[in-house]
Amino acid sequence: METGPFFSIGRVLFCLGLAGATVGAVSLVPDEEVRFGRDIRPLLSNHCFQCHGPDSLARQEDLRLDIREEAIADRGGYAAIVPGDAEASEVWRRINAAHVDNRMPPIDGPKPQLSDGEKELVRRWIESGAAYEGHWAFSTPLRPPVPETDDAGWVRNEIDSFVLARLEASGLSPSSEAAPAVLLRRLFLDLTGLPPTPEEYAAFLADDEPEAYERWVNRLLSEEPYVTRYAERMTVPWLDAARYADTNGIHMDAGRQMWSWRDWVLRAFRDNMPFDQFITEQLAGDLLPSATLDQQVASGFHRNHVITDEGGAIDAEYLVEYSVDRVDTTGSVFLGLTVGCARCHDHKFD
Repeated sequence: METGPFFSIGRVLFCLGLAGATVGAVSLVPDEEVRFGRDIRPLLSNHCFQCHGPDSLARQEDLRLDIREEAIADRGGYAAIVPGDAEASEVWRRINAAHVDNRMPPIDGPKPQLSDGEKELVRRWIESGAAYEGHWAFSTPLRPPVPETDDAGWVRNEIDSFVLARLEASGLSPSSEAAPAVLLRRLFLDLTGLPPTPEEYAAFLADDEPEAYERWVNRLLSEEPYVTRYAERMTVPWLDAARYADTNGIHMDAGRQMWSWRDWVLRAFRDNMPFDQFITEQLAGDLLPSATLDQQVASGFHRNHVITDEGGAIDAEYLVEYSVDRVDTTGSVFLGLTVGCARCHDHKFD
């Protein structure tokens, strides 16, 4: 069955959630490449950037470690970082200095000392060429080659190959496959947010065909009442991101008629609307040629902000507040970036 863009997006978000939940527990295997964005930037940010970063007012020794050109620049016979040579790098010497007066970060400063494992990451990074990377969020995603695995029979798709390769590199084996009833419960909770009924359990367990699970996947995505439940499941986080509410907020918190936009979102998910259309109609549905009533309703995305009709409110002030809210929400939802700081500050990299 063609599941369409929404199902694909849901799977991606689910996988990203799992990845984010386990980032803190990930450690490099010995032969894995040290990456600046993943492994080194967090260390420098936590231990070094307060005094050797973008803040010109707090910067010490006129040294920046957040910019490669400055980190590797000649400083009168030495450099903070010498690509390919950790022993010649002042950073390496300082984080390992025996005398506390020479050690970085300062032993009596607010930043903690690097652990032995963190120092080893720095050494490997410098020895490998001390390559810097731009912020990961602005790097073009690259499709890596699918890794080969020892147990090819366990692999059913490309994702399995990546999971198994990492397990094998760590000397681990995959867990055994979950029981059929457990798989069905996970499927229902993932797609509808509700557990299966006893009757649905019984129907699934009575089906001995190898494609039984796949048939239930298709059923939940194509048959009622499951399609509507799936749409409700997908709609809830979108309403949260768009700051939907049935009341205006602030002191009066009076009711308002926003349910028609909520129902439009629900119908869009239920009818498997293409994602580009889903976005376009919310951002500018009322500006489309010969806009339909539904498309005009879709642009209610911009009207989900807090509204005040309090007697002491200044109209001109709140017109600005509403605009700021729209910009902030649009940036967060569609760019994945909070832009609230830009209201008062230039970006440190501008």
